[in-house]
Amino acid sequence: MKNEPTVFIVDDDPGIRRALRMLMKSVGLPCETFESGPDFLEVFDPSRAGCLVLDVRMPGMSGLELQEKLATSGKTTPPIVFMTAHGDVPMAVSAMKSGALDFIQKPFRDQEMIDRIQKALALDREMRSESSGKEVVLERIERLTPREREVLDLIVEGKPNKGIAFDLGVSERTVEIHRSRVMRKMEAESLAELVQMVLRVR
Repeated sequence: MKNEPTVFIVDDDPGIRRALRMLMKSVGLPCETFESGPDFLEVFDPSRAGCLVLDVRMPGMSGLELQEKLATSGKTTPPIVFMTAHGDVPMAVSAMKSGALDFIQKPFRDQEMIDRIQKALALDREMRSESSGKEVVLERIERLTPREREVLDLIVEGKPNKGIAFDLGVSERTVEIHRSRVMRKMEAESLAELVQMVLRVR
């Protein structure tokens, strides 16, 4: 399944890739392995759920360079867990400052890696759920007429019907009608829910 959470592993060491593939299989997690950053970028699809397990130091494009490319691509980046040799810890710390979720030192225990991957997958789920929620709200806002959007903006500012009517040069009754339509189109059960929806996407 395309959207089944997948662990994407990028490491130039075939032994590490093989070991991680077997580890993922043992806990029932789908995984795909790549020997370089460019190989991964060729097939990278931001709509696919999952996380990225990435070696810091690789020939050609390093893990940090791959992280930077993903960050500047303007696309949704999967949570990254960096794998690092002992001497690369400062690099891994730098990677975390640039948005990586975690790093793990080689050689690592299987359970330690599984725990970090589960944490990364949980974060990915959370981010996708939040992003999906925003898309729904934006779609609902698109249903509003220009006048209804004006009313919505003034509602969010906390203005009462009388104040909205004055600002827009219309009657309070007209504002009530617009307000009712806004609530229906936004599928909000209460004023508080309506305001929270809009603030979430701003």
